[in-house]
Amino acid sequence: MNEQNIRNGIMFSISGPSGVGKGTIVNAVKEGHPNFGVSVSATTRAPRGEEKDGVEYYFKTDEEFDKMIEEGDIIEYDTFVGKRYGTPAAPLKKMVESGEDCLLDITILGSLALKDKFKNDAVTIFVLPPSLEVLAQRLRDRGTESEEKIQERLNTAKSEVLQAGKFDYIVVNDDLDKAVAEVESIITAEHLKSERFKV
Repeated sequence: MNEQNIRNGIMFSISGPSGVGKGTIVNAVKEGHPNFGVSVSATTRAPRGEEKDGVEYYFKTDEEFDKMIEEGDIIEYDTFVGKRYGTPAAPLKKMVESGEDCLLDITILGSLALKDKFKNDAVTIFVLPPSLEVLAQRLRDRGTESEEKIQERLNTAKSEVLQAGKFDYIVVNDDLDKAVAEVESIITAEHLKSERFKV
């Protein structure tokens, strides 16, 4: 029996405070799942160079982006240098219905909105640092921001970790290999849930 024919795809959404290592975890997990779908963001900025609509981004006018927000087709969005970037729901819905899994690295509010919209087809994973002290050291080790900016990020992180209990799973990134293995275990466990089988 082909697994793709007996269950919907699953969206695995990974979130956590800045500097916790979620992007590194996502990239490592993707290497082990080359068939996972990719979430393409929508943006109001113009294409650059050889960028193609629907490949690098879905390029939208401000009016089109506003309409997507109004119709609930933007799960989350942010503004950078006056241009908006967001996660559209329609391509994710298409992936889910075709049985294709995907992995997302999005904001905490984005993950919660994804869960609210897609229910059991979305699995949310919160990545915690071993401690705020360790997180502070990781941010300093980047060497890219001032101490003032690091303190801002730490203050934000303190409020963000309070959201962890709203997620399906929590992974503590005290060791990268262990954290990646735990996310892999979550993926395996979710695939084996009886409620996902259409039999």
